[in-house]
Amino acid sequence: MDAAPLHDTIARAPKGGRAYWLNAADGVRIRIAAWSQGAAGGQKGTVLLLTGRTEYVEKYGPAAAELAARGYAMLAVDWRGQGLADRLLADPAKGHVMRFSDYQLDLAAVIAAAEALELPRPFFLLGHSMGGAIGLRALFNGLDVRAAAFSAPMWGIRMPRQIRPVVAALVRALANGPLGQAYAPSTSSTAYVYNCAFSTNKLTTDASMWAFMLGQLAHDPALSLAGPTVRWLSEALDECANLATLPALNLPCYTALGTRERIIDTAPVHARMAEWRGGHLDLISGAEHEVMMETSVSRTRFYDAATALFDAQLG
Repeated sequence: MDAAPLHDTIARAPKGGRAYWLNAADGVRIRIAAWSQGAAGGQKGTVLLLTGRTEYVEKYGPAAAELAARGYAMLAVDWRGQGLADRLLADPAKGHVMRFSDYQLDLAAVIAAAEALELPRPFFLLGHSMGGAIGLRALFNGLDVRAAAFSAPMWGIRMPRQIRPVVAALVRALANGPLGQAYAPSTSSTAYVYNCAFSTNKLTTDASMWAFMLGQLAHDPALSLAGPTVRWLSEALDECANLATLPALNLPCYTALGTRERIIDTAPVHARMAEWRGGHLDLISGAEHEVMMETSVSRTRFYDAATALFDAQLG
């Protein structure tokens, strides 16, 4: 698709970046932020960072700095229904999507914008959590990237095995009716970081990063998003099940997973990476779900490994 006109939103730009509005093919407005100032010695390429559910571009300002220090520009996205992109329901706190494939419309607009902004080539994929599912689908769709990195990719939805078939059948039955817009079971109308204390959270073991996330939502409450809807859960379950049937890929890939991961289902990650030709699964001891928001040691390990893979594809 042709890139929609890009409207600069400097007033809301994350530190060091420039944020833009753009429209997906179906008219939904999303938001991106680009950081194109690289390390001394020139740009090596651009990392397309696909954020997770509930996330927003501001959260990845530190990631942009880490990548810039290693010579890479970065572009991140507010998917439809979250961040400052168009919210899809009257209640903006609900995480919702009509079809999981709609995220591919957003990604197509992101790629077109990256080209319109003349961000340096080659492009590399970095997908976190839900962004990992969107990114994996895009790879099967022919996304033009030189290599991929994933952080705790949502290739499976975590729930007790014994109730999975029942929950899946129930949400699929409800997804197209009035209850499709209700909060999914076990979720609430409050953003996760407000719902628990640092000592019990499942995202990070780094207190400063936890405070960073809380501070961002306090500064701009419009960024906040609560639990997903039944419809979102139904679509996500179907997408993960479909992705699991697809063959192994032949693309350089690095995937990081914390050994304390408690947000996604880790079994599909192990299964796919065991078959991924040119892929490596890195189990980071003691890390929770958000490796890029973990302790400095874990963060450095992740960025060094991801960019070492990217560096190996240059030339």
